[in-house]
Parts: sequence; C-alpha cells; structure tokens
Amino acid sequence: MSKYMVSLNNSVNFEPETETEEILQNIRTILATRIGTVPLHRALGITWEHIDKPYSVAKAMMTVAVLEAIDAFEPRAKVESVEFDETTENIMEGLLKPRVIVSIGEDV
Repeated sequence: MSKYMVSLNNSVNFEPETETEEILQNIRTILATRIGTVPLHRALGITWEHIDKPYSVAKAMMTVAVLEAIDAFEPRAKVESVEFDETTENIMEGLLKPRVIVSIGEDV
C-alpha cells in the first residue's frame, strides 16, 4: 500500500493517467464540496455543521465528516489521518484546511 497526502487544490485533470490519480482527485473533490450542492447527488461532500463552532469542536466535527465522506464516496482509499493546516492566519480567520493522509491498495 502506498500513502498519499491530499489537500484542497483547485486543479482538475479530466483525464487522469492512472487510477491512483483518479482516486486522489476524487478525494480533493469530496473535500472541496459542500454537502447538498451537487445536483442529482445531494449527499456528496462535507457537511458544514461545524461552522460557527469553537475551533476545537469544529476540528473534531470536520474530522468525522471527512472520514465519513471519503469512506462513503471513495472506498478505494483508506484514510490514515486527518490533519489541519493550523497556521496562525488560518486559526485567526477561523479556517479549517484539511490535509488527509490516505493509503491506496496495490491492486489500484
């Protein structure tokens, strides 16, 4: 199994060369999508229930949301950990920018 770090990123490749690239792009899409915003697939994405919660509570809620969403929508990847870009600027702005470490099996 190989491990990869996935973070928010605006790049989209409409023709990924490998299945691994496709999986990683799918995870980025899941992380960047607010639940309820995809027509015909309203369940896709991350819930925003953590908005306006204390920072530590929001982190815990978002961690659970990330784990559940990736498990539901990209089962080819296994989440190893969910971390956050906790720069002073992000914390002061109330931003939670997830970095997810995933493992992808050898058969992918």
